Amino acid sequence: MRVGIFGAGAIGCYLGARLAAHGQRVTLVGRASLADEVARAGGVTLTDYRGFERKVSVDVSTSASALAECEAVIVTVKSSDTAAAGEELARVLPEAGASCTVVSLQNGVRNAEVLRAKLGARRVCAAMVPFNVLRRDAARFHQGTGGELAFERSPATEALARACVEAGLEASVYDDVAPIQWGKLLVNLNNAINALAGVPIKSMLADRGYRRVIAACVGEGYEVVRRTGIQPKLPIKVPLPVMLAALRAPDFVYVLASRALPPIDPLARSSMWDDLERGRRTEIQALNGEVVALAKARGLAAPVNEAIVALIEGVEQARARDGQSRSPNLSASELLRAVGDRA
Repeated sequence: MRVGIFGAGAIGCYLGARLAAHGQRVTLVGRASLADEVARAGGVTLTDYRGFERKVSVDVSTSASALAECEAVIVTVKSSDTAAAGEELARVLPEAGASCTVVSLQNGVRNAEVLRAKLGARRVCAAMVPFNVLRRDAARFHQGTGGELAFERSPATEALARACVEAGLEASVYDDVAPIQWGKLLVNLNNAINALAGVPIKSMLADRGYRRVIAACVGEGYEVVRRTGIQPKLPIKVPLPVMLAALRAPDFVYVLASRALPPIDPLARSSMWDDLERGRRTEIQALNGEVVALAKARGLAAPVNEAIVALIEGVEQARARDGQSRSPNLSASELLRAVGDRA
């Protein structure tokens, strides 16, 4: 396949390079800084939590026009940039719907809708990436957690899923990925907590205080989503109420329950932590903010997620004010105080 990655960041570079390493013709479209970084490093280096490591040569462009002949274009921009991405792709992709399939591989649940509104008759499919990728120096990208890529069914995404499996990744196609997207959104509610804590995910989960905050945040989100009639499908092997109870439980109980979770690399951190460290706009409104908006629309309350949104936006406002943006490295007790007695 000719595969394009539009908005190549950590996830886009990692997935694109994995596909390129196994024979797919891949073009990454990203910032000039990415093109320079890859050129200096002589390619992209991939690693993962299982010990995989490989250096891959891949084409990098700064222009969307490089994607004009692709059979599949995977969009990996931040949710706030989706509309602009759709407009740019509409200028360069053929109008015939069957010639190219655009795949939204982004956080949140509304990006495919936004792309469809901008791309007219072109086919747009939703997708979900479950794993975490950390961008390191010198064009190095590390997959820190496991999980199965989920694609909305189409001829192009079926071929793309097969290519992902051949590249050593887990992937499947589904007639309806919306429940999977909502399930991923609930899991992703911990991204902001990890960004605020400033510690690796595994270290965060080893602390019962942080786990209590995560349980309060995810549990509140699940209740809001459930009461609106949505049935989320979460990427875990045990019922969510059981996992929430385990998160709140003493360490030895959590350790037993965590065996049902995908493996986590000791160095893995959330993409939102990376956004704060690099001074980029976060996706807080597409994640915790989505829960808050959904709750308000249905006359419900989501105070825990409101508190988390306020903390992340406070960091972003400080960056706008003084030009500095880093994780505030909040302790578990500080986060517990921030969400009040709801954890």
